[in-house]
Amino acid sequence: MNKKPKIHIIDVTNRDGVQTSRICLSKLEKTMINIYLNDLGVFQSEFGFPVTRHETNYLNANLELVELKVLKPIRLEGWLRAIPKDVDDGFKLVPKLKHVNLSISTSDQMIVHKFQGKINHKSVIEEMVKAVKLAKSKGAESVGVNAEDASRTRMEYLIEFAGAAKEAGACRIRYCDTLGYDSPFSIYERINKLAKEVKIDIELHCHNDLGMVVANSVMGAKAANDAGVNAYINTCVNGMGERAGNADLVSVILAIKYGSGMEGKYLLDERIDLKQAWKLCKYASYAFGVPIPINQPGIGANAFAHESGIHADGALKDRRNYELYDFEELGRGEPEIIETGRQITAGEYSGIKGFRNVFDNLEIEFKDDKQATKILELVRYANVHNQKPLTEGELRFIAQHPDIANKIFTMSPLA
Repeated sequence: MNKKPKIHIIDVTNRDGVQTSRICLSKLEKTMINIYLNDLGVFQSEFGFPVTRHETNYLNANLELVELKVLKPIRLEGWLRAIPKDVDDGFKLVPKLKHVNLSISTSDQMIVHKFQGKINHKSVIEEMVKAVKLAKSKGAESVGVNAEDASRTRMEYLIEFAGAAKEAGACRIRYCDTLGYDSPFSIYERINKLAKEVKIDIELHCHNDLGMVVANSVMGAKAANDAGVNAYINTCVNGMGERAGNADLVSVILAIKYGSGMEGKYLLDERIDLKQAWKLCKYASYAFGVPIPINQPGIGANAFAHESGIHADGALKDRRNYELYDFEELGRGEPEIIETGRQITAGEYSGIKGFRNVFDNLEIEFKDDKQATKILELVRYANVHNQKPLTEGELRFIAQHPDIANKIFTMSPLA
């Protein structure tokens, strides 16, 4: 008997999220995002660009965390253009890479007006096939193929493209609604047809230009499951992403768990643990320097706030009157303590006494002064690296994995 298809989460905060104009994450912050995504049970993190030189040490260091089982069972996957040169360069710079997504444009608009005669419809497929086969020969355990601008791609060409990718060895097709052009109705129809025709797992990568990103992502996943294949929804923490953003991680999970017609019928990856959501979303907000909107589903300050008399009365009688899900499920409910007295912090100019005080408060002990001095030096570099005070989680990570932290902080600009 065939297993019932599932919906998995592939988070792209560390790839598409960091491409958001005017904001960025340090390599330490990207590492912490990967750790928190793993805690939440996300299937895969698109953790960066293997051919981008300033990512090299971070990518290799995070793959060491995989070997140490710090990042397990989450998969770390790199984004590459679907051309042989990118694949070759990517595996040279990041030799332990095991999961990749290869991307190329498929719409008439982009093939004609972006490539401008350098490549045509036939050679788009040829380049993609070469790239997939090369990635497999380099040791890639999973290869996803991205059809950029899939929502504006002619259906017959998209089916041909996906079929060629499957035959070459790809395990998934990423349907990219690059401009947020789809509606829930159009994406259901297109994904259902594509999945039935090609019989390949579908990855949904949607943007929010028309405000329908979560609805489109969920309907696309529903269409894939209805066609008998697994669905993989791309998300970003707090809905970050280019222009109007990508699908918000928490909103997508809540929609699948509690949306009418979804609960009990469509299977969400059982590893998902929403109790980690509050910690992850608060950290990402701090790291990006972007406040969480007050009305953000599940995580916003007003998500469980009631003021009107009728609502407050109803919520106090039975929370289900005005709350669809419980705040405890998202890791909320515990008070957050803010220090108002004396504070000793660890920064780029810290001395050993103040530093030892900070780590004593975290109940982290060092075997001797030599080890403490080494960690202090790394904490100084981390503050220069982040350009903001370190969080408790970051301080703990540096103390637990100093050699990997050292690699993450190290960059070698080209001469």
